[in-house]
Amino acid sequence: MTLDAPAVARRALPLLDLTDLSETCSEAAVETLCEAARASAVAAVCVWPRYVSRSARLLTGSPVRVATVINFPEGGTGIARAVADTAEALRDGAHEIDLVLPYRAYLDGETETARAMVAAVRAACGDRLLKVILETGTLASPETIAGASRLAIRAGADFIKTSTGKSPVSATPEAAEAMLIAIRDHAGDRPGAGERPLGLKVSGGLRSVADAAGYLALADRIMGPAWASPQTFRLGASSLRDALVAVLPGAEAAR
Repeated sequence: MTLDAPAVARRALPLLDLTDLSETCSEAAVETLCEAARASAVAAVCVWPRYVSRSARLLTGSPVRVATVINFPEGGTGIARAVADTAEALRDGAHEIDLVLPYRAYLDGETETARAMVAAVRAACGDRLLKVILETGTLASPETIAGASRLAIRAGADFIKTSTGKSPVSATPEAAEAMLIAIRDHAGDRPGAGERPLGLKVSGGLRSVADAAGYLALADRIMGPAWASPQTFRLGASSLRDALVAVLPGAEAAR
């Protein structure tokens, strides 16, 4: 089947979490990121905590949300630190928190540590959105990914997210499939189920229109073609926006 690249781009851009978590990120880079986010009407920007307040100011009056990362990228076990960092980010204007699950502890059988961190940060978030990063490239097997997905869901995640983008293996279709099945089958297991939907964020290594098309097709197959929206499905990437805009007709790309 021929890829309808403009149609994929129109569908994917509103789902994009435009990201700069590079070691060389600067205030100038964040300004450029926020300008691009406004121009393309993406779902959110995702920045280091030190850039949250600046991003919030730059995006004042825009529907683009500000996300930041906590316990990133190491996925340590310090719950008090994660809660304190979350509270500070929310005070600075973050709308969404992307928390790294203590994935190594989870792999070592310390599931209560992992659950307790998600639950504590969930409580600190209040009504703000919590995405839990599983680091699926390290969890590796679909069974382990599914188990971590269920743990995060039951501890109160609003989204489960594949990857930090800092590990040797980032998002894969196999990991995303295991997570979507967990969402489909266990959305009702989380606290407050039904108050707002449970979603998936695919992050790490997404660069092309074909990448976006593949993950959208996967979501359509498992969850149904009407499911993917900014409230349920995000694509986290730094360079994907340029690839999507490049295939749009001139007037659309210039917006």
